[in-house]
Amino acid sequence: MAATYTVVVLTPEKTVLSAEVVSLVAPGSQGFLGVLAHHAPLITALQPGPLTLRYPDGREEVMSVSGGFMEVSRNRAVVLADAVERPEEIDADRARQAAARARQRLKERAPEVDVPRAEAALARALNRLRVSGRWAGM
Repeated sequence: MAATYTVVVLTPEKTVLSAEVVSLVAPGSQGFLGVLAHHAPLITALQPGPLTLRYPDGREEVMSVSGGFMEVSRNRAVVLADAVERPEEIDADRARQAAARARQRLKERAPEVDVPRAEAALARALNRLRVSGRWAGM
């Protein structure tokens, strides 16, 4: 059996998960990052993307992470996320509307539009749709 370690996923509102896992793949600031047991210590910023966990029984769970940080040390990974949603918690209609609003703002490029904020909103909405399985060509 593969070695395990503890993963804790936190948001400002709650503890989303505390579990033993075999692996974790997170959307790091420089690309996706895989973590196994006994990983070297690290701290990284997280981008909007899927957080994938593999459990000792072979199950895999994917959650939508909107950004935040991850710390790995002493055989433990802590994800401090702005928001985390499991696929069944994602409101796909709301995510589609958010993506459409962000695309419209980016298309118009009015002087008052905060372009980095609109790009971040689009990335979060598209990630939520991908993780929910209701991407449908957005």
